[in-house]
Amino acid sequence: MLHRAIRHPPKRIHSKLIRNMSSSFQGALTFPQSSPNVYESNGDFSMDDSILLHSSSSRTTNLYAHQDSLAKLPIPKLEETLDKLVDTVLPLARNEYERSEFVRKLSEFQKSNLARTLQSRLEVKRDVEYAGTNASWLSTWWNTLGYLQVRDSVVIHVSYFFHFVDDGSLVGVGSDDVDGYSRGVLRACSLLNAVAYFRKSVISGSLPPERIRSTPLCASAYKYMFHSCRVPKLGQDSYRIYNPLKYNHVVVARKGYFFALDFVDKETQDPLPSQTLAKGLQRCIEMADELETSSSGQRLKLGYFTTSNRDDCAKARKMLIEVGGGRAEKALELLESGAVMICLDDEEPVSKRDCAKLFLHGGSTSGYNRWFDKSIQMIVCKNGKAGLNGEHSMMDGMPVVNFANTLTKARCSDLSFSNTKDCPIIEPVDIFAECMADFLESSKLEDLLKNAKHSFTELTEKHDIHDQSFHIFGSAWIKKSGFSPDAFVQLAMHLATFRLFKEQGATYEATQVRMFKYGRTETTRTVSPASKKFIEKMGFWPRFDESDDNIRKEKLKLLKDAATSHVNFLKNAAGAKGVDRHMLGLSLLIKDGETSPEIFSDEVYCRAKHWRVSTSNLSHPRFDNWGYGEVVPDGVGLSYNIKRDSIIFNITALKDRNWTERLSHLLEESLLEMKTLCNTKSFNQSKL
Repeated sequence: MLHRAIRHPPKRIHSKLIRNMSSSFQGALTFPQSSPNVYESNGDFSMDDSILLHSSSSRTTNLYAHQDSLAKLPIPKLEETLDKLVDTVLPLARNEYERSEFVRKLSEFQKSNLARTLQSRLEVKRDVEYAGTNASWLSTWWNTLGYLQVRDSVVIHVSYFFHFVDDGSLVGVGSDDVDGYSRGVLRACSLLNAVAYFRKSVISGSLPPERIRSTPLCASAYKYMFHSCRVPKLGQDSYRIYNPLKYNHVVVARKGYFFALDFVDKETQDPLPSQTLAKGLQRCIEMADELETSSSGQRLKLGYFTTSNRDDCAKARKMLIEVGGGRAEKALELLESGAVMICLDDEEPVSKRDCAKLFLHGGSTSGYNRWFDKSIQMIVCKNGKAGLNGEHSMMDGMPVVNFANTLTKARCSDLSFSNTKDCPIIEPVDIFAECMADFLESSKLEDLLKNAKHSFTELTEKHDIHDQSFHIFGSAWIKKSGFSPDAFVQLAMHLATFRLFKEQGATYEATQVRMFKYGRTETTRTVSPASKKFIEKMGFWPRFDESDDNIRKEKLKLLKDAATSHVNFLKNAAGAKGVDRHMLGLSLLIKDGETSPEIFSDEVYCRAKHWRVSTSNLSHPRFDNWGYGEVVPDGVGLSYNIKRDSIIFNITALKDRNWTERLSHLLEESLLEMKTLCNTKSFNQSKL
């Protein structure tokens, strides 16, 4: 067995988790002398970089070497944006009156002095406000208005999950404890080992910068990956980044209790020996189990406080500090400053659907065993199933995919458990132990917790999740058939949701624009005149008329036209020349006293950005699934992973809509029907 060597009871020492240490290891971030342990961000990438990356040594590390040479996020020409807007809006008009009103309002806006004034203001913001830099005119607006000021719960609405493939080297280790270790502990140990090495490359700046072909991508998001946490505040949250050279621990969550556990050597920043990590994780389990069965009664499940709407989260955090005083502040600092959080759950899920629920929100069985404000939470089940929950505010999915690429390569069989007698055990620190008695005496805190639990239960129970694992073909066949895999799958989703809603729905595909400084995403709109023609020709249900070669060829041509249109829009979006970010910028520069142009309140214009179908493609061979919640109440969240020979979808929606299972069927139906358009051999008659 992988852990056979961990048998001798090694010497136990106590961890000193918060320390000001001197180390020869050099970090890429430079914290100011006025606050050497923590930096608090208010969503301004440019300000954060000017403080944390101001030193010449930071700028010359691999990871951040290209930051100053990245292109500035462009502002498209107004006429180009409005021309693209027409093609993405008019297909959603339900009658001629809506079409004519939109065209009239758009024409009036295009001819108006205000349109030119708004464009000029946006250009001034870029050229004057950020003069002498390549900073983005959009990023602070996006980070604050799109995330930190949003008051909804981060659960489902903001956070996302990854479901990793199983570790094949755990075969032979039963799901029940063997020699005191479950598959979950072994998987967690291997993941922490991988976290340590990837963290070291990030905090040292030695991680090679990501590239698209030869173009380097913005690395700013990596500052928010480790030792960071969203902090709830009334009106607008902040984001704290703790100095990675001052903190060497991860936070381990078990049964709703939180422990700090050192996991790297303070001098080298390399992971501690595998058996030390395994023993530390096992000790966290034992301590949590002891607390759960303690005669003095269970403690408050504080993780619920991070599931509420953000103003309620802020009030709860303030109350924790008022009741617990300095001890509570130190406890919160210890939790927030952990490199990542690793949640050890008792569940043993098997299906993708059960894993999705567990990794996205945890539900009634494990939702309290999370701290949803942490930037990265890894979730490991007793049977070794593992995934990740990411807080989205300051970091999009692609940098985390790069991180997950390392995590999913980690195998327990690669760990070494030699020299067990000489390896000390790091005793975990029970984070809230010193202030829990104060918390238990507060009736106000208890009431807040009851309300948080009730809201969380209500939120998760009204949502549904389903998956579609399509194994008939994947990217290899789609490319062979002459299509872009993303365009082909997008049109299958468009057809499936058309059949679900009985009308076209505004469809959003997130497209990264990290080739620009502080670029995050732009919207690729799937709706187009070409996509409308294709789905209407296919109809609300299959007609099985593709055996008629003329009909098949007509549908195939419409499919190719729609795919070409999608690829062209995607290319524009990837170059930051979409529609939505530009129109947002213009709308935000309308001053008090100025009459807002009618176009911004037009019914069809608003319908075209009411994202009933929110899609995103993160394709990775070692992801079993991934996903997020829907963004509007009458819509679906539809994430997808295009593998070589399969396509995995995750579908979320409100449960009372009864949509997720139906859409799963419609996706399969659409893909199979589209395949028949490309494959004339499907119509060969049997000779039997």
